[in-house]
Amino acid sequence: MDAATGGDLNGPYDGSVAPEPTPERDAAPERGPTPDRDLIPDPGAPLPEGADKTRSVQAMFDVIAPRYDLVNRVMTFRMDVGWRRRTVGSLGLTPGSVVVDLACGTGDLARDLAERRLVPVGVDLSFGMLAAAPVAFPRLQADGSALPLADASVDGATCGFALRNFTDLDATLSELARVIRPGGRMALLEVAEPPNPLMRFGHGIYFNKVVPKVGGLLSDGDAYAYLPRSVAYLPDPEEMVAAIGRTGFTHVRRTLLSGGIAQLLTGTRAGSPSRSRAA
Repeated sequence: MDAATGGDLNGPYDGSVAPEPTPERDAAPERGPTPDRDLIPDPGAPLPEGADKTRSVQAMFDVIAPRYDLVNRVMTFRMDVGWRRRTVGSLGLTPGSVVVDLACGTGDLARDLAERRLVPVGVDLSFGMLAAAPVAFPRLQADGSALPLADASVDGATCGFALRNFTDLDATLSELARVIRPGGRMALLEVAEPPNPLMRFGHGIYFNKVVPKVGGLLSDGDAYAYLPRSVAYLPDPEEMVAAIGRTGFTHVRRTLLSGGIAQLLTGTRAGSPSRSRAA
């Protein structure tokens, strides 16, 4: 399956502003094969691992792609909009910087990046999500653990609510370290568990009981039953921060958002910067 790409993605970006959209480069990919709903994990079955997880995640997002943005807005009461803007702002990159948006989905973060005059390049495993993007932007279908990008070819990276969906998180973090230039920035947005006991109790009820019902009404019940269960894939916060540091990032920081129901992980690629970055 082919997805639209943003020109020569195997070489460094040589411009200072975002490229003008063209029908040939930024048009929506043609519709792929019908997703196999049988691959979506059954709510009562153990969480899939390895290659089974990869296939399940791909099928699940292909299924929920048409109403993904709507469900996100409803489930988070639009708080996800502010979280994404803060994620982009935390990069601190200068206009014209190229940012790979990992697990870009329908392009929410990519649009926020473009509004900041950054150059987004979206990557997602789900063809359905790429095809459902409402606004054209350079994007391609690929696995996060094997990015089709050259070493040190981008200035930064973002990822929104997808760390738990990668089959090999360490390999994915290593790939980000490989493609981000020294001095480049990374900002990863993910769900979290509030530290306050009372808030954690209430959030647990909402996330585990209400979210699957809302998702079932607006989209696919099995897929949104998987959502709260998938948090089990995430490492402990301390291990997550340590893993990012081990793969080649410095100044790694974890910031809780909205009382701790979301978290923002940021870091700077180790090494001497080759391009300037905003203070």
